[in-house]
Formats: sequence, C-alpha cells, structure tokens
Amino acid sequence: MVDVGGALQYWLQWQVLACAFIILIPAIVSLKLIKRSNSKPTTNTYHLWIPCWKNLHPIWLLFYRIFSFITMSFLLLHVLLAFGPVVFYFYTQWTFLLVTFYFALGSIISAHGCWMQFKEPSVPSLERGKLMKNDLKTDNQMQLNKEAGFWGNLMQNIYQTCAGAVLLTDIVFWCLLLPFQTGDDFKLTLLIGSMHSVNAIFLILDSALNSLHFSWHGLTYFILWSLTYITFQWVMHACCLSWWPYPFLELDTPWAPVWYFGIALFHLPCYGLYVWLVKTKVSMLSKMFPHAFNRLIDGRNGVLSK
Repeated sequence: MVDVGGALQYWLQWQVLACAFIILIPAIVSLKLIKRSNSKPTTNTYHLWIPCWKNLHPIWLLFYRIFSFITMSFLLLHVLLAFGPVVFYFYTQWTFLLVTFYFALGSIISAHGCWMQFKEPSVPSLERGKLMKNDLKTDNQMQLNKEAGFWGNLMQNIYQTCAGAVLLTDIVFWCLLLPFQTGDDFKLTLLIGSMHSVNAIFLILDSALNSLHFSWHGLTYFILWSLTYITFQWVMHACCLSWWPYPFLELDTPWAPVWYFGIALFHLPCYGLYVWLVKTKVSMLSKMFPHAFNRLIDGRNGVLSK
C-alpha cells in the first residue's frame, strides 16, 4: 500500500517549498520576457540555411546536418536498445533528443532553401558576396527581409536551447558526476562517453558553419527547457517513484535549496560560454578571413551586421 501520509509529509517539507520558489521565479520571468519579445523582428529566412562562409555552398551545410541527424539517431537508438526507455529519465537523453530534432528540422529547412536557390538562381547568395554591395535592388531587399515563419523561429529557439543544454549536460557529467562514480554499478563505455560529447561537438561545428543569430534572449528557452525536465521529475516522484537520476535533485535534505539554487545559477555560465563562442566566431573570423567569412545578416534592413 502507498503511504499517503508519508508522501504528503515529504512534499510539505520546507525545503520542497523553497525549491518550488527557486523554480517558479525563473519560469515566470522567462515567460514574461518571451511574451515581450514577440513584437521584435523575427528570424530572417536566410539565417536558417545559408553558411557564414562565402565560398561554401549551402548544400554542404545540408549534408552536414543530415550526417549529424543520422549519427545522433543511430547513437540514440543504440542507447535505447541497450538500456530501455528508462534512459529518458535522464536530462542527457532529453537534450540529446532535442539536438537530434534540431538537426532533423535543420536538414529539412536547409533542403528547402537549397531547392529554392536552385529554382531561383537570381536570389542573392552570401557565398557570392552580393550582400556586401550597397546598391541592393528592391526585390532583393524584400527577399532578405522575408521572415522565417513558425518553423524557422522554432528552429532558431531550439538551436539556442540546445546550446545551453549540451554544455550543461556535458560539463555536469564530465566534471561533477563522473569523478564521483565508483564501484561496479557504473562503467564509462564508448557509448556513454559519446552521448555526453557528440551532442556538443556536432552543435558547435554547426555553429561554425551556420548564420543563425545567437543572443542572450535564448537563455529564456534554455531555462524553460530545464524547468520542464525538473517538473517532469517532480511529477514522477509524486507518483511514488523514489529514485532520483541525479543526486542533487533529491528534495529530502536540508541542502536541497542550495543545490537547486546552484543549478539555476549554473545555467548562466553554460549559456554565456556559448554566447562567447558565437561572438568570438563572428568577431575573430571576420578579421582573420575578411574575404571568406560573412557576418550575420541584419533581418531589420537586409544588410550584413556591422
């Protein structure tokens, strides 16, 4: 029989309420910021499938995204066959699945962009450097200012969510969890190591090739993604599951609020590190390879950002 009284007493502990506030406040702030940003310019269509390198044809970005999708799907399938559906109890698999979906969506959008370029060769392409000219025609300006729409903005938001999530996943695993894994219950295998590294490697390489915007606004989606996972864990434990996949999520300890607050703060450096990587890519590579690298398009006026 289920001890209803004991379960209720567990969820009424002061540290549970404190952790709930730590979760609730970032969620409310993130939702308000997302709602406020709805009036701002959306992602430009060209950001989604044009590489940031002038002489790199968009079809190579398409091939890379297809390769990444197939490889990650293969790894995810092997993990699922080896450990069963229980793997989706972990944040790692949530994030790995999200990155896989990003490459699936990115492949479709890249394929559509390449097809449109094939049908309309007159559309300006970044690799030919036509965007560097100041005398762009009116029809070209309209093409450049075309908004990405629902699927394009979804891809942009998932991209920024994945960026923070993969760094959080891999840093926590390699720096916090793995050093304290002892005994015969855990063995670091090639498959497990790949699940905690391939996600970040593939996404960083995609960032080195794509022209997608990256800003601090994406932190809101990253936070909501992590809060969704934590909410899932709480719901599962409210259904009388007692095992926590990560020790720092345990609520039955007076240190729980400290752990949860630390996890919340840790989102900032993880996401900030990716912001720094993208900004460094744009600033350094545009100076090192001025004739080969294109800066991002400013969707508001259809020209390269300064």
